[in-house]
Amino acid sequence: MSRTALRICPLCEATCGLALTIDGTEVTAARGDRDDVFSHGFICPKGASFGAVDSDPDRLRTPLVRRDGELREATWEEAFDAVAAGVRTVAERHGPHSVGVVLGNPNVHTVAGALYPPVLLAALGTRSLFTASTVDQMPKHVSSGLLFGDANAIPVPDLDHTDHLLLIGANPLESNGSLCTAPDFPGRLKALRARGGTLTVVDPRRTRTAKLADRHVAIRPGTDALLLAAMVHVLYEEDLADLGDLAPHVTGVEEVRDAVRDFTPEAVAAACDVDAGVTRALARELAAARTGAVYGRIGSCTVPHGTLASWLVDVLNILTGNLDRPGGALFPQAATDRTPRPAGPGRGFALGRWRSRVSGHPEAKGELPLSALAEEIDTATDADADADADTAAGEPVRALITIAANPVLSAPDGDRLDKALDSLDFMVSVDPYLNETSRHADVVLPPPPPAQSPHHDFAFNTLAVRNQVRYTRPAVPLEPGRMAETEILARLTLAVSGRHGADPAAVDAMVIEQTLGKSVRDPHSPVHGRDPGDLTARLTGENGPERRLDLMLRLGPYGDGFGARPDGLTLERLLAHPHGIDLGPLRPRLPQPLKTRSGKVELLPEPIAGDLPRLRHALAERPAGLVLVGRRHLRSNNSWMHNIPALTGGSNRCTLHLHPDDAGRLGVRGAQPVRVQGPGGEVTVPAEVTDTVRPGVVSLPHGWGHDRPGTRQTHAATEPGVNVNQLLDGSLLDPLSGNAVLNGVPVKLTPVTAL
Repeated sequence: MSRTALRICPLCEATCGLALTIDGTEVTAARGDRDDVFSHGFICPKGASFGAVDSDPDRLRTPLVRRDGELREATWEEAFDAVAAGVRTVAERHGPHSVGVVLGNPNVHTVAGALYPPVLLAALGTRSLFTASTVDQMPKHVSSGLLFGDANAIPVPDLDHTDHLLLIGANPLESNGSLCTAPDFPGRLKALRARGGTLTVVDPRRTRTAKLADRHVAIRPGTDALLLAAMVHVLYEEDLADLGDLAPHVTGVEEVRDAVRDFTPEAVAAACDVDAGVTRALARELAAARTGAVYGRIGSCTVPHGTLASWLVDVLNILTGNLDRPGGALFPQAATDRTPRPAGPGRGFALGRWRSRVSGHPEAKGELPLSALAEEIDTATDADADADADTAAGEPVRALITIAANPVLSAPDGDRLDKALDSLDFMVSVDPYLNETSRHADVVLPPPPPAQSPHHDFAFNTLAVRNQVRYTRPAVPLEPGRMAETEILARLTLAVSGRHGADPAAVDAMVIEQTLGKSVRDPHSPVHGRDPGDLTARLTGENGPERRLDLMLRLGPYGDGFGARPDGLTLERLLAHPHGIDLGPLRPRLPQPLKTRSGKVELLPEPIAGDLPRLRHALAERPAGLVLVGRRHLRSNNSWMHNIPALTGGSNRCTLHLHPDDAGRLGVRGAQPVRVQGPGGEVTVPAEVTDTVRPGVVSLPHGWGHDRPGTRQTHAATEPGVNVNQLLDGSLLDPLSGNAVLNGVPVKLTPVTAL
């Protein structure tokens, strides 16, 4: 007999509510939850395929341990024994920085991935941290840190109330949104236009989002920062800048005027291939709108000036008075945010507190560039470099822990990383699949399918276009022989910290004790001066992770403060609202979110000013031939979904898009194989001739290349595609953030003719 269970979809950043049909313990159907307070019944093809994702027969069900060179099924006890022996041996012989950690994108989609990696990293004491952020969004974190003093204080567009939206490097009709959590992004954009608003899209491709726009500007890839700087120039030149109520909270306005003096629309026109009149119109329309917001995403982050582009997005929002006002770009307030503190100067944000061992890349937000992972494993350094206290490690990375990460496909030059992983002394992967990366592991720890896991969006609620809170318990019980992902990561933390065999509940108890200990000493906390033991006893939940969620809700901005606010949030109250609790629209919050040393928005931070000369040099740069950009598909999320038959095929294929003019010039016919050569290597891929890319641009999707031996992804291997990141050698980085340059990379194209 079937039943219905609610679940928040963990398959992309939209976080839609699902109503699952369950027969026994199998998810047989998924539809949108019409009563969900945030998504209101919206669903995309990924959510509709939840059951197929959940029941994929290639998902690992038991741990794997390498014996005699082969990965073989093992018990959980055997797996964690091997982890404890392997990681601890490396750390004790070579120091904590010799143990690297790679966190992949899926970590922010699970409860376990949000709660436990910080504890794991603290236990290891390593500086060798690499995450998916440096092939995606790190420029936005860095620019936010420099502007606002907090790398996680990212303003999002008020989609439901704005009159004018400018998107640059974003295609939310395919991605469902990113760093802007918004179920039914397409419907929200259509509603914007229906109420008389204006949508402008800047993108070298005529994407589905661009087709919806009032104006599409087909910019030359990699020149986003130049166009944005020219728009800022116009605001000053034509006296259109008006900060309004923001003015008391901002410093550096006149300094920015001087900084963009050289970036006239005429000066950037040739580099951007955007007419100066169009650039002026973009600036004037934004300034004239009653409310407006500029939103940049991965296309404007994964370019040589990604941090400058991200900074300029917010500079435009600030100079037009649209930051922190309804209809503009506002700071969300998640239910599990820390207790709000009074406004005032903070510690600020620092870059480069240490550097990578080989190339000296500065850390950003505690992370080193994922592009540098291979060299940190396979390259030795001399004794002087080893002794430098500012480097991440004196020894190469000799042991690696990957959690929900597949850097062989997601990082530049996967072939080099593939070889480097084979040279490690020890490797652990927490992953449901034996994929291109985890096949190298000595131990693989597989988490259960999503239906058997709880869900709360710790990360994405801090980026949501409406304040709300939702939590769903597992839709089906944990299958016999499985281990909850929260327990896997707790046991992993104990195993690498010398506490192997201890009760995994001790990890949650330690975090609760530390959090309450700080809170009762904080005069701004609602529990200041109270007894931590009494507070601990009042926590509810079926397990440690739920008790931690209850703790965060109670101490958060909407919480009950352990009885101080009787109507406030608790886990019990949230569980009584299975479709979630609406906390209202985004509201102005300045100056409270600011953590800069001045307590104000610092419009021209020194690192930004120091990078502007490099942007000036770009005024004279012109690509000699074709340049590469990536692309996303609605039925795909990086490399996650390619093993699900329902989510591949059709238009979701690994082909090279190129413009008819370029195809004619090069003698390329549709579906003909072409050889693409880049700085890091070459791939051969079928051509797809289309006018949806501008001349001079070719496009390959991300996350393909499932052709390496030793994996267990049966369907993905039938149509493996090619790894676009193999065209990159890892040397092209945005210097402020360490983000990989994935777009605007010069490539050569050669038709492959039959012999």
